[in-house]
Order: sequence, then structure tokens, then C-alpha cells
Amino acid sequence: MEKMKFRGHETFFIRKGWLNKGIRNILKDPYVFMGVNGNPSDILGLGTNMVKSLRYWLQAVGLTREKMLGKKMQELTEVGVLINENDPYIEEFGTLALLHYFLATNSENATTWYFFFNVFKNIEFTKEELKTQLKNYINIKGGGEVSERVLEDDCTCLLNTYIPRIKSSTTKVTPENNIDCPLGELNLVDIVNKKEKIYKKAPILIENLNPLIVLAMILYEYPNKKEIKISALLSEERGIGKLFNLDIINLLKLLYSLERKNYIKVVRTAGLDVIRVTKDIDYLQCISEYYNSMKNN
Repeated sequence: MEKMKFRGHETFFIRKGWLNKGIRNILKDPYVFMGVNGNPSDILGLGTNMVKSLRYWLQAVGLTREKMLGKKMQELTEVGVLINENDPYIEEFGTLALLHYFLATNSENATTWYFFFNVFKNIEFTKEELKTQLKNYINIKGGGEVSERVLEDDCTCLLNTYIPRIKSSTTKVTPENNIDCPLGELNLVDIVNKKEKIYKKAPILIENLNPLIVLAMILYEYPNKKEIKISALLSEERGIGKLFNLDIINLLKLLYSLERKNYIKVVRTAGLDVIRVTKDIDYLQCISEYYNSMKNN
């Protein structure tokens, strides 16, 4: 039976400012979410269920991890440290792309997100179709019994993660009640027909996706491989093709952009369709170089 998790978000998608608030408070007190040194709701200024949600999201997007140190505590991941040092308010497109990458590859703790980007083949879909296929996936993988209500909440939360309310809401959204999820800026899901509630997966605008962030994801996925099949990057689960809804043309544009910067070599001769990593660099160094390049612009 595969380990799966649903509704860890308590029906709340990530609000702007939440992740920064969580990181700031964890740095002050690693036990803040456990209530060791005071009521987490009072300290964080959030309702009880929102506190649970924020604790979940910090881990689901790869910013923090939990471990036992007397009691359960939270610490920043290596990526969390880099993001906090360079983009604490989580505003850069590359930061959002990284958080999306960790969320959409998190099959254990964000199963619906993993399924949607890696397994679900429909380009256009209704929420009902998404829910039905998700249920089939859970059955095939032996994920146990999951209630209709939980699946409904997960599918709703996923759509709210990527679709800004100004697009989905029939009523006028004012700046005051604009509580969009920051990941909506990636524009990976769009609405085809608001009345019929038909949605579609949309390719990321590759002009906005920095090649160094792309390389960081590739190196995280293939840490010790010097040669990686382009077909794996395009169409395998956890590949950037699936995670960012890319076709081969846009994927190759990103890869050739990395080649021009001498990070990789794209080899498409002698029956090979691979990239070779030509620079001695790891994913954390890629992320650091990305932030340095943003500062120098």
C-alpha cells in the first residue's frame, strides 16, 4: 500500500504572506506549531485550522521538515534556507516554480497534486472528471478508502491553488478580499468555460522560467547522472515536461538556453536524444546562482 495524504490543508490553500510568516516564527521558535511555548493561534494570528494548514503547507512545498528533538519541531530545509535568505517574501517567479516543483512531486503528502500533474492525462477537464480519475488512481495504488467529501475538498483546493479568484469568481473581486495563492502566478491551470466549469492545464510561460531553476529541478531529480534522456524530462512522472505542462518545443528551448550558458550539452545525433551535464554543479548551487543573477539584473 502506498502512503498517501489528503486534505492536510484543512481546505485552505496557501495565502499570500503565510509562508513568510511561518518561516519567521519557526526561526524564532522551532516548536511554534506544537504549542510548547504558547498558543500557536495567538502567536501566528491564525485560526486553529489555519495553523494546521500552514504547518502542512510549509512541509508540502519543501520549505521545512519536522523531526523529534524532545518533542516534534520544525526546521528549514536547505532550499528553505536559500529562499529565506534571498526571497523571504516569496515573490520571484523562480521561487514559485521551485515550490510548485516540490509540491507536485510530493506523492506522499500532496497526493492529489502529484496525481494531477504527473498521472492525470486530460488537458481539458471538469472537477468531476478529475475526482473520478483520482479515485481510480487511489484504488489502483492501494491507497485505501477516501471519502467523497475529502476528494472534493482536495480537488477544490488544487484548483484554488492555481486559478486566481478574479478568473474563477462570478462576483467582483476587490483588492481587499484578494486572498489568492501565490502559485496562481504560474498560470498552470486556466478556465475554458466558466459556466460549464471546464478547466484546462496550461503550459508555463517559458520566458518567465529561468533556466537555472530548470537545471536545479533536473539535478535534484537526477543527482548523480551525467546523461539524462530528453524523453524522461518530457514525459516521465516528476519530469519538468509534466510538471509545467511543456511540449517538446518549449522543453528544448529551455534546454538550449542552458546549453548556451555552458551548463549542459544537448545531444541529438547518432540516435541519441539526451542532455549531458557539463558543469560540476548541484541543485543548491543552481538555486544560489539564480538568486545571484536576479540581484545583478
